[in-house]
Amino acid sequence: MKILLVEDDKTIASGLEYSLQQDQFTTVICYDAASAKKVIAEELDQFTLCLFDLSLPDGSGYELCKIVKERSEIPVIFLTAIDDEVNVVMGLDMGADDYITKPFRIRELLSRIKSVLRRYQKQSQTKAIIEIENVRINTLEGKVYKQNDEIPVTALEYRLLLIFANHIGQVLSRNQLLERIWDVAGDFVNDNTLTVYIKRLREKLEDNPQNPKIIKTVRGLGYKVGD
Repeated sequence: MKILLVEDDKTIASGLEYSLQQDQFTTVICYDAASAKKVIAEELDQFTLCLFDLSLPDGSGYELCKIVKERSEIPVIFLTAIDDEVNVVMGLDMGADDYITKPFRIRELLSRIKSVLRRYQKQSQTKAIIEIENVRINTLEGKVYKQNDEIPVTALEYRLLLIFANHIGQVLSRNQLLERIWDVAGDFVNDNTLTVYIKRLREKLEDNPQNPKIIKTVRGLGYKVGD
């Protein structure tokens, strides 16, 4: 598996390259945004995952992430020295799949990489039945069951639940959810409407909607289904 690593600190980049190669990953290193853009333009389909430093001498990881996500579905993980909600949310809104704050332990980074890759592998395998806790989604029938009882859901509620089900373990921001619902339904769904849909899904699926176990709120970031 091949990883595009964009990191302007050559010492960090060299250490990461060595550790990734020890774990059987092939790496291509870029030290600035300009060279990264060239590689993305010419070789993106060769990569399995991208690791982008947020702060680069001639740009940012945000910009690179946007370019990658416009062209491909491969995962992006940010390397950042900034650990505040605004920057994390911005990264998630750009389509990033995870982030890790410097300084970090290399084993933690490798674990995050493997977790994201497993998630993408699962998503690529079309499932007729998706199970979350005691909820079962039959994608062939377009029906939702809780403990074998069918739960009536609207088209948009079903679409929203399917988005969560296809991103198990990933935090999805409100903007990401709104964009995905808009793309499929073709109808305008505003932030307040999204809140209502999530509330309705919780009332239908959760044993205790006030303490949700399926659609969890990640404070300041968005929502998450599963571990």
